[in-house]
Amino acid sequence: MSSAAYVPGRHVVEAYGAGGFRFAGMSHVGSILATPRGIAAVRATSIDEVDLTTLAPLFAELAEAPGAIEFLILGAGAKMARPPAALAAALGERGLRFEAMATGPATRVYNVMIDEGRRVAALLIAAP
Repeated sequence: MSSAAYVPGRHVVEAYGAGGFRFAGMSHVGSILATPRGIAAVRATSIDEVDLTTLAPLFAELAEAPGAIEFLILGAGAKMARPPAALAAALGERGLRFEAMATGPATRVYNVMIDEGRRVAALLIAAP
């Protein structure tokens, strides 16, 4: 991942609220993409803004390490929302299973899957 706001390594999300997240002992206001390689800031403020560019670091990681990620959690913000059809198709083409839900539950599911040692990534949209 190449981003100015990036922390390497796999981390649980320690807290979520007030438009941001706490992880790895630090706070970030805005949305994040968490993969086995690290957590990076993303610009999306709604699930409708998530596109192939937003997930490019995830796709690059999949290309470099096939099988490193088996499941993607999509936190859609304050309320559950489905991802755009083109995004769902792109994930399916790459053999990546995913589930969309509100960001609060998505954060909890991501943390549980990390604790279980699952190969999981999460795109978490921060709700104001």
